[in-house]
Amino acid sequence: MQDDMMDAFNAQTRQMFEPMRKINSLMLNNMEKMTQYQLEAMKRYSQMGTERIRSATSIQDAESLRDFGTQQAEIMNELSQQMQEDARAMGEMSLQFKTEMEKLFSDAGQQMTEQATAATKGQQPGASGSASSQSSRKK
Repeated sequence: MQDDMMDAFNAQTRQMFEPMRKINSLMLNNMEKMTQYQLEAMKRYSQMGTERIRSATSIQDAESLRDFGTQQAEIMNELSQQMQEDARAMGEMSLQFKTEMEKLFSDAGQQMTEQATAATKGQQPGASGSASSQSSRKK
C-alpha cells in the first residue's frame, strides 16, 4: 500500500515538474544556438578585420593606397550586408523560440485544465460537506 502511495506521489511530482523541465530544456537549447551563432559571427567579423589590417600593411605607394581605399568601400558594403543577414537570422531564431515557448505554455495550460477536470470529477460528493462542517466547528 505504501509503495502504491509513493509511486503515485512520484508520478504526480514528475507530472508537476515536467512543464518546467521542458521550458528549461528549450531555453538551454535556444541559448546554445544563439551563442554558437554569435561566436561564428564574431569569428567572421574578426577575420574581416584581420584581412583589412593585412591589406593596410601592404600599402607601399599612392596606387596601392587608392586600391586599398576602393577595397575598403567594397568591404564596408559586404560587412553591412553580413550584419543585416546576421540580424535577420537572430530574429528568426528568436521568433522560433517564442513560438515554441507559446506552444509549451499552451500545452501546460491544457494539461493543467485536464488534470483539474479529472480531479473535480474524481472528487467525492461528501468531501466539500466535511470541509464546511469542520469550519463550522471552529466557530
